[in-house]
Amino acid sequence: MPRRSLHRSISRRGFLATSGVLAAAPSLLGGAGLLTGPTLLRAAEPSAASTAETLAQALHASLSPSQREKVCFAWDYVHPKFGLLRSRVGNNWNATEPELKSDFYTKDQKAIARGIFEQLIHPEWHARFDRQMEDDCGGFGHAQSIAMLGEPGSGKFQFLLTGRHMTLRCDGDSEEHVAFAGPIFYGHDTGAFNEPADHEGNVFWSQAVAANKLAAMLDGKQREAALVAKSPAENAVGFRGDARLDGLAVSEMSPDQRGELERVLALLLEPFRDTDRAEARTCLAAQGGLDRCRLAFFRDADIGNDGVWDNWRLEGPSFVWHYRGAPHVHVWVNIADTPTVATNA
Repeated sequence: MPRRSLHRSISRRGFLATSGVLAAAPSLLGGAGLLTGPTLLRAAEPSAASTAETLAQALHASLSPSQREKVCFAWDYVHPKFGLLRSRVGNNWNATEPELKSDFYTKDQKAIARGIFEQLIHPEWHARFDRQMEDDCGGFGHAQSIAMLGEPGSGKFQFLLTGRHMTLRCDGDSEEHVAFAGPIFYGHDTGAFNEPADHEGNVFWSQAVAANKLAAMLDGKQREAALVAKSPAENAVGFRGDARLDGLAVSEMSPDQRGELERVLALLLEPFRDTDRAEARTCLAAQGGLDRCRLAFFRDADIGNDGVWDNWRLEGPSFVWHYRGAPHVHVWVNIADTPTVATNA
């Protein structure tokens, strides 16, 4: 299948935000072996690459040789513990040892890393992700690490951010056929191991509320198809192609139910930048859209046995959005335009 050509533009507002981060990093300008001022500013100019990728390129260029030894790897690097790093996804892991908060990174490099994160997440969700990180690891940079795979400008480059309840990445379309530059993860634990069914304070629970609203709209036959006895392994996000999937076929939903599912999908995509939202929808359309997907709610993880389904999954031939709400929220995402893409969970 030919590679998608998805235009990624930078708004003036986005460019100014990028420039602001770079302006906050004066030590990157003129340092030995680092980008000079004009070169660094050219890297921030609007182009076909998104702002997150532009910042990742600037961060890569700022690293010293000793830093690169720790966090930079070949595009096809196979980690002795995690396997192929550019497609690894996990709920609590560190791709490299140096924590972002540590003195291993300069103040300016930390600011650029934060800028990359802010460009990957939609501005309306920054505060909610900050709350998640404060609850889960003490804030941005705490117990988090980065890795860089390949070389900027080579056509094969990825920035990877990992930590507790986080796997995020960007690549400027280096990784063909996939959305979000590969599998991603987000989650939140508000502190209690067994949360009440309403998951009070969880910043991602609104997504499950919307899914449960759709569940309540199903008739008896549909409900029987949608309710599945046992949850799959939460990290089982490899694509199953045309194999029979669990749950209710979206093609069997009524127009109003289908409309509610569209709302659920929009809420799932809402935390992320516009370009990633669009690319996810492009991948979904390439495999036949929502009509090729199934929606499943899992009986075995119903906190309180109250019929509020904590664990559920929307899945298509090469689309997996697995939501685990018991005992706290874990969400695994893997989307491509073809099921032949391998996943290293």
